[in-house]
Amino acid sequence: MAQIQVRPEEKVVITRIFDAPRGRVWRAWTEPDHLRRWWGPKGYTAPVARVDLRVGGEYFSCMRSPEGKDICGKGTFKEVTAPERLVVTDSFADEKGNIVSAAYYGMSPDWPRELLITVALEEVGGKTRMTLTHSGLEGVSEKDREDMRHGWEESFDKLAQYLKEM
Repeated sequence: MAQIQVRPEEKVVITRIFDAPRGRVWRAWTEPDHLRRWWGPKGYTAPVARVDLRVGGEYFSCMRSPEGKDICGKGTFKEVTAPERLVVTDSFADEKGNIVSAAYYGMSPDWPRELLITVALEEVGGKTRMTLTHSGLEGVSEKDREDMRHGWEESFDKLAQYLKEM
């Protein structure tokens, strides 16, 4: 299989170690009841999460800002290898699940219509090393990439806390 070279500015990569077994982290990512408990940055809730966990299946989620504004997204699963790897497309969507431009949410119209999220989970001594790669960020400003990284980091802080409660 040919390797596709992706320039560093076209992706955000985050690696975290969670003090939880890989199966628990997998469930937190793939089961809607768990996903709703941690999805979104600090102060955000996730009132909607639907997951059809199969290649070709879709997910749809909405996160709600502290001000009450919903931001929805959807995608299609490209790879599902339990409990070690997920690959899914990622697009903004309206509340009905129609794909929309980032401008719909007041973001740059240059934001790509579809991104790719890869989540790799590796068991390490009873803990889980998670590597998230959010790619397809061609044309996205450095500030927007940093905002994305910050949002993911805050979500993963919430995930770490939730994994202790599961």
